[in-house]
Amino acid sequence: MLQKLNNFEELCLSFKWDIPEFYNIASDTVDQDIYQNRIALINFLQDGKIEEWSFVDIKRYANKLANVFDHFHLEANARVGIILGQCPETAIAHMACFKSGKISIPLFNLFGTDALHYRLLNSRASLVICDNIGLNKIFEIKDRLPDLKKIICIDSNDEKNNVFNFKKLIEKASDSYSTKKTKASDPALIIYTSGTTGGPKGALLPHRSLLGHIPGVEFPHEFLSSSEPVTDLFWTPADWAWIGGLFDVLLPAWHFGIPVVSYRSQKFNPEFTFDLISKLEIKNTFLPPTALKMMKSFNPSKTVKNLKLRTVGSGGEALGEDLLEWGKEILGVGINEFYGQTECNLTVSNCGAIMPTKQGSIGKPVPGHEVRIVDYKGEFIKEPGLDGEIIVKSDTPVSFLKYWENDAATKEKVKNGWLYTGDFAYKDEEGYFYFKGREDDIINTSGYRVGPSEVEDAILSHPKVSMVAVIGVPDKLRGQIIKAFIVTGDQKNVLTQNDELKQSIQNHVKLKLAAHEYPRHIEFVYQLPLTTTGKIIRKDLRKNN
Repeated sequence: MLQKLNNFEELCLSFKWDIPEFYNIASDTVDQDIYQNRIALINFLQDGKIEEWSFVDIKRYANKLANVFDHFHLEANARVGIILGQCPETAIAHMACFKSGKISIPLFNLFGTDALHYRLLNSRASLVICDNIGLNKIFEIKDRLPDLKKIICIDSNDEKNNVFNFKKLIEKASDSYSTKKTKASDPALIIYTSGTTGGPKGALLPHRSLLGHIPGVEFPHEFLSSSEPVTDLFWTPADWAWIGGLFDVLLPAWHFGIPVVSYRSQKFNPEFTFDLISKLEIKNTFLPPTALKMMKSFNPSKTVKNLKLRTVGSGGEALGEDLLEWGKEILGVGINEFYGQTECNLTVSNCGAIMPTKQGSIGKPVPGHEVRIVDYKGEFIKEPGLDGEIIVKSDTPVSFLKYWENDAATKEKVKNGWLYTGDFAYKDEEGYFYFKGREDDIINTSGYRVGPSEVEDAILSHPKVSMVAVIGVPDKLRGQIIKAFIVTGDQKNVLTQNDELKQSIQNHVKLKLAAHEYPRHIEFVYQLPLTTTGKIIRKDLRKNN
């Protein structure tokens, strides 16, 4: 935990990692005796009803499922695919894996059969836990998954072909189970990268990764407490299949004994989001940039709903000034931007409680992490304003162990004790980081290196723009020129958007940035290609340009 200090430098100097030799995520969350009577999960159902699950409820069900795993004779470190959305069974499945020494694989329930096949085959998963929708997908690919032996479905009673009903298994199992004594360095999960560049790679995370996340969660959420009475309440629209939902919200909240709201949503709905935050009096939330942009499009005015938010964190894509100002007005709190990757998460962040936030900055290195910027030669950049690649000292407990069965990619990622992110940024004279983008996304135009995020921020502040993505396209004179793909608020007339609107957007950017940074080409589109985590897939936009 971070000390509640008001000075960033003092906080960094006072912080020390204390990672025990033996550590288990389940032991640190649902097994904690002092949390047993607290509410762990508030499950918001599709019909509007609410279920409350205590920590002891989750623990007992996880014990039962762990006994089922043993009854199935799953080997040590067996991989268990979990194809479910935000629901109690998802959390129970992960905890059962941690308790019994298995490796859980969170998988997005909206994945198609190709995506599921790749991940389940690559991980050699021997068991899958899913719902009926996932079950139908698994049946399509099961013959091509030689290691998959059994399937547990949470809402199917059709028990054949090694398919078992979750509730029936739980009813028969004992709720007594001794959590395995695992080392902090033992593997706990495989989380596959979203694949914005190249194919998905399985980042193998150890149990200690939860402890490694704690400072990076406390920082944007301006300190948390395990003490009673518990006043915080977490929720995120980010699916628990991703590190942003699982390790930025669910598991860290439970480390502190703080309840989490769950909701099985198939699609992000900004109106529902406002209502949920208001109705349940959510105090803390992680809202990805795409979600914030959709909320702003839905509610662009200064109409403040009945919100009780204490903290809002966001990361994944840079936020612009216009969006941040909207957040202060509508959400009632500042949005603390942060930065991280699946392989080494939450290493840079803002914390409005102890330091000023700066427009466009993702913050400073979180206490406990050494983050630097290097040039193309691999040498540290000390001069402010010069951009280079973000690297993180890899001995941090939040760092992944390796890529699953991909030593070549692991060696490319981690070199000489440093984890190379492939992301580019620069620092100012006070040590604040400013995200530029991935190397492939940097645009070289007329001798200038332009990050897409700064141009996108400027375009997004135009009143008629809802979403935008920027790429560089080849140009004989300038090397590259900037092209913008824009989603407007008027979706009915996308194909008839006129030159006057294009000129208006271009002039708007020229006033905000510089002459070389405005989009010379603009294409109006109905939607942008996004990863399942809401990040723009710029490589798809570059394919035909």
